[in-house]
Parts: sequence; C-alpha cells; structure tokens
Amino acid sequence: MGEPTAVDPHERFLGSVLAGAVGDALGFAVEFSDIAAIRREHGENGITEPVLRDGLARISDDTQMMLFTLEGLIRAHIARRLRPVDNDPVPEVQHAYLRWYHTQNQPWAEAGGPYARHLREPDGWLVRTAGLFNTRAPGSTCMSALANFARTHRHATPEHRINDSKGCGGVMRAAPVAVWSNDPAEVFWAAVGTAALTHSHPSGYLSAGVLAVVVHQLIRDVPIAEAVRLARELLMRWRGHEEQLRLLDAAVELAEKGPVSPEELQAALGQGWVGEEALAIGLYAATATADLRTALLLSVNHSGDSDSTGMVCGNIAGALHGTRAVPPEWLRTLELRDVIEALARDALAEFSPGPPTDPAWTHRYPAW
Repeated sequence: MGEPTAVDPHERFLGSVLAGAVGDALGFAVEFSDIAAIRREHGENGITEPVLRDGLARISDDTQMMLFTLEGLIRAHIARRLRPVDNDPVPEVQHAYLRWYHTQNQPWAEAGGPYARHLREPDGWLVRTAGLFNTRAPGSTCMSALANFARTHRHATPEHRINDSKGCGGVMRAAPVAVWSNDPAEVFWAAVGTAALTHSHPSGYLSAGVLAVVVHQLIRDVPIAEAVRLARELLMRWRGHEEQLRLLDAAVELAEKGPVSPEELQAALGQGWVGEEALAIGLYAATATADLRTALLLSVNHSGDSDSTGMVCGNIAGALHGTRAVPPEWLRTLELRDVIEALARDALAEFSPGPPTDPAWTHRYPAW
C-alpha cells in the first residue's frame, strides 16, 4: 500500500461545500428540538446519523441559499472576466438570491424586482432544478429583506441598513465566498457584502466574513489556528466587531477542552440562532475534534439552530479534512448531492487559471 495522497485545494473546497450540506441535513432533522427532546427520540448520545425521509437526508434553506450564493459568485466572476473593471460580486449574488426567493413560492414577476424587467423567467441552470423549489423553513429575515429589494431595487449594505437582524442567515451561506479572491481581505469584504444584503447588524455580516476567510485559508493548507488568527485580525478592522470577536475567542478557548456536553456548549457559546453564535459553535466543533463525523455530531446535538451550526461546522471541517472524510453513507443519502457537487465543480472550473469560454458556459451561467 502506498502513502495516502495529500488533500489538495480542489478536494478541500468540494469537501467544504458537501460537508456543509451534510451538516445542514443532519441538523435540519432536529433544528427545533431541545437536547432533552433529541435524547428522548434518538438516545442518550443524541442524533448519530442522518434522519432519512423517502431514503434521503433533506437539506434546509441553508444549503439552498449556499448554492445560490455560489452560483452568483460564478456569474460575477464571468462578468469580471468580460469586464475586468467589475470586481464587486454583490450585485450578482443579490440577483441569485432573488432567484432563490422565486423558488419559495414567489412569482418571478414580483420576486425578480429589477431583473424581471429583462427576463420573463429567471435564467441559468440552477433555478431550473425542481428539488430547490421545496420550502424548508426559510428565514423570515431573508424573505423580508429580499421582498424589500424586489420592491425598492436598492440593495442593503453595512451603510444602508434595512433591519437590525444578526440572525445566522448571513453566515450559514457564506463559505463559498472563499473562492472569490486570492486576497483574504477581499474575501472578507465580499462575504460581508453578501451577508449584509439581508442582515444589517454587524454580528450578522461580520460572522460571514470570518467564516469565508477561515475556509479560504484552510483550502490553501494553512493550519486552522493560523486561519482563525488571520480571520480575527481582519475582523478587528471592521466597526462593530466586538461582539463577534468575544464569541470567536470563546470558541477557540472552549475547543481546547475538546468535546463538551450540549449543556456546557450552550452555556459558553449560546444556541446558534444568531450569526456570532452559529459561527462560534461550528468553529468550536470543527476544532475540538479529530475527524469530520465527530465534529458534525458535536455541532448539531444541542438546544438550538442545529442545521445552521451543522452547516458552518461542515464548511470548516470539510475544508480541513477534505471530501474523503465525509462518511460515504451520509453522502449517498444527501438530497440533491449531484446538484451540489456539480455546482462546486463548476465553481472550481470557473475560478481555475483556464476557465471555460464556450457559449454553453455563459448559457449555464449568464454573466449578470
């Protein structure tokens, strides 16, 4: 037997996306249950494997929005290749979120806002995926923020606030922003911009910046402690970072103890319903454990927003350990696994040194 091959950046990125979706599906089954109810239903150790419905582990709105984030980034990158002066992915991601909004029982004529003026139906391949039209407990903040943009045609930014929400709907979809640039400061900025489209509290969008930079560094084989240190350094440049910084440091400190009980986890880091807590729980679980399976189970067995904390943990642990670390039987039962993998591989192609240039590619990913 030869030496095992090293985990390369492509496998780390694919691992981040797939393990994020697996963690989301794992947690979605217990999202609205406290730890006592989880133990009653699944045993003293809590949930130990995905709950299947019709043979599948169902994803939530977290994975849906992560996919549309990544699709928006691909389309923005194509636009940047066509017009090198355009280095801002936020408008294309805003457009992508309106395509997701349309999948949530919203007619395109209303949901599409300014984009519906140009097209009677949304374009690109992802929005034609029937399985994405399932409603899986979409966040009310995301829905109302997107309705607001569709109505006003003005997207939210850290300066143009539309609410005071720091819910975890911004961070749970942010990991794919890691592909946007080789510069971690640009990745932080882009992740903040995409999260601020729906969440105007600093902890709602700065958590997204931290996650994207941690994943960005892990893909490049940077040790996790160093990845967190750099993300922390970038975080401190932003106004309103104090709350997120406190939880980030608490997560690092708790991870030094290794796995703790769900009760101790909640006492230290909260329940994960808000951005800074979801990031802290996901990061803690990924760094307090030695393997991806254990990390994901630790991240979802608590009284809180288990699908979002599972998503964040999977994004980090998947980048850390690679696709090979995801339990194969969990991948086999993951809803829309083929769609998730196809989109991630397309992103790797687009962000490679020699991206596709044929007309079929821009039909698949229109550059606007």
